[in-house]
Amino acid sequence: MSIDRVDLNLLVYLDALLKERNVTKAANQLGLSQPAMSNGLRRLREVFEDPLLIRTSDGMTPTERALGLQSTIREVLATIDKAVQPQAAFDALTSTRVFRIMASDYSEPTLIPPLVERLRQEAPGVSIDIMTPSDVDFYDVEQGKVDLVINRFDSMPQSFHQKILWRDQFICLMNKHNPMAQDFTLENYLKAHHIWVSKTGMGAGVGMNPKDVQRRGWVDDALSELGKTRNIRVFTRHYQAAVQLANQKDLIVTLPRKATLETMNNNDLVMLDPPFPIPEMTLTMAWSPLLQHNPAHRWIRGLITEVAREIDEA
Repeated sequence: MSIDRVDLNLLVYLDALLKERNVTKAANQLGLSQPAMSNGLRRLREVFEDPLLIRTSDGMTPTERALGLQSTIREVLATIDKAVQPQAAFDALTSTRVFRIMASDYSEPTLIPPLVERLRQEAPGVSIDIMTPSDVDFYDVEQGKVDLVINRFDSMPQSFHQKILWRDQFICLMNKHNPMAQDFTLENYLKAHHIWVSKTGMGAGVGMNPKDVQRRGWVDDALSELGKTRNIRVFTRHYQAAVQLANQKDLIVTLPRKATLETMNNNDLVMLDPPFPIPEMTLTMAWSPLLQHNPAHRWIRGLITEVAREIDEA
């Protein structure tokens, strides 16, 4: 017998017949007419090539074949019923789930610390595995091996779900003794020595060529619109390293404002608006369609959204 011959409704009929051992009672249990149940029994006999229920002086008596099927059919129907039931709500307080999150160097120091603080309060058993952009690729995300990716993306598979967490403006950071701090014009900006910070995407990175303007990112794209280029002396993939390097008296770093939060108590650094317009950057959270309806995944996305909103409004 091939599975494509089996109508699941017939298994429901057989389960009722074996419970009631009466065609009329089984029909009433399922809200069917007696002829419909009789027709169902006829089809069941054809599928299993066995009478299944035989009329005797004690009523409808199951055959040996039917008795052997009874527990299996109940197990199958119970499994199907469980599968079609709504998923249980995620219990953050008792969960021990591990969420794997790819976070860029920009989002890790800005978003992750307050997120971890909230997790310790609301989901003490939950762990998060923070990954870098070079650790994963879009295929890992698509397959659900990585729960979320949080970064600034130039492109993304159309099937992915995504949500903007915040938008950030660019600022320039430099030592207060840097001569440029007193006369911060576009002309002087172009003469200065700069720290370049990677617009991290996904996948393994490659080295930078100082002459390769096309791959430098949003700051240099904005300068290119003016027909200008800047003098880059340090290429780094880490915002925290760039901020530390800005302490040197002849270097300037241009980066998103939220990446400078840890410098608020550093009196040796000054923060100035760029002397030319730079489009704001967008921090996006993205995930696989395979995880869209998962209760635990919906919960962590909601928590991250709340934390991001609090940061953005601060």
